[in-house]
Amino acid sequence: MLASYGLSARKGLGQHFLVDGGVLRKITTAAELNPSDTVIEVGPGLGVLTQALAKQVGKVIAIELDNNLAEILRENFNDLGKVTVVNKDVLKINPADLLGKQTDYKVVANLPYYITSAVIRHFLEAPVKPSLMVLMVQKEVAKQITAQPGEMSLLSVSVQLYGKPTMVSKVSARCFYPAPEVDSAILRIEVYPQSKIANKDIAGFFNLVRAGFSANRKQLANSLANGLKVPKGEILPLLQQVAIESKRRAETLTIEEWSLLYNAFSYKKGTNVHN
Repeated sequence: MLASYGLSARKGLGQHFLVDGGVLRKITTAAELNPSDTVIEVGPGLGVLTQALAKQVGKVIAIELDNNLAEILRENFNDLGKVTVVNKDVLKINPADLLGKQTDYKVVANLPYYITSAVIRHFLEAPVKPSLMVLMVQKEVAKQITAQPGEMSLLSVSVQLYGKPTMVSKVSARCFYPAPEVDSAILRIEVYPQSKIANKDIAGFFNLVRAGFSANRKQLANSLANGLKVPKGEILPLLQQVAIESKRRAETLTIEEWSLLYNAFSYKKGTNVHN
C-alpha cells in the first residue's frame, strides 16, 4: 500500500504499521467494542485498525498527524460515514472538541512510541476522559505502567491514579512493518469515573510525587527533602503522621499512600509542594 502511493514509513513520526491479523483481533477484543461506541484512534496510519474498528462501532475519529496518510485515509473511508479523519497533532486537541455532546468514548490505538506517555496522560487528564483505553505500546513501557508497589515509577503513578492498567498480550516486533527494534505489548486501561485523588490539586500532587522519585533509590525522606528543597526535619514528622517509614523508597509507595502524604503536606503550613 505504501509503495502504491509512493510513500515509505517515516522514522521521525515513529511509524511502524501493524501487519498481523491475530494481533489486530486481540486489540479489538480487548476493547470490548459494541455498535454504540465512539472510538478515538491515534496514529491510524494506513487504516488497518481503523477498518476493523469501523466494522464494530458506531463512530471512529481517526487522528493522523502525517498529511499524506490523512489524505489516503479520507480517500479510503470517504464512503463510510462513520469514520472522521482529523489531520492534527493529538496533543493539541481537546477530546471534548471532537466529541460534541458525546461524552462516553474509548481510545484504541497503535501509538507511535515517542509520544506514548504524553498521549496517555493527555487523555487521562482531559476534562472528558475515555471509559477505556486499549493501546499498543513498547513492552517495557507496559511493564512500567502496570508495575506494583516495589517497582513503581512516576509513570506508573501517573497512570494508576486515573485507571487500572493490565497487559493484555506481548507482541513481537515481527508483527510490524518496518519492524521496530523492541517488542511491544497491548495495554488496557480501565479508566476510573474519578481519579483516586478526586477534587485535589493534581499539579501539587505530582510535584510531591516527582520530588519523591527525583533521587533514584534514595530513602524517601532524603529524596523529598532534596526534591522539594525543604529541610529533612520538616519531612520526617509528616511521614510519621501518615505511618510511612522514612527509610522506604518512592517505588514502594501505593497510590493511597501518596494521597495520604499529599494531604499531610497540604495541611502543614510552610511546607510547599508547589515548587
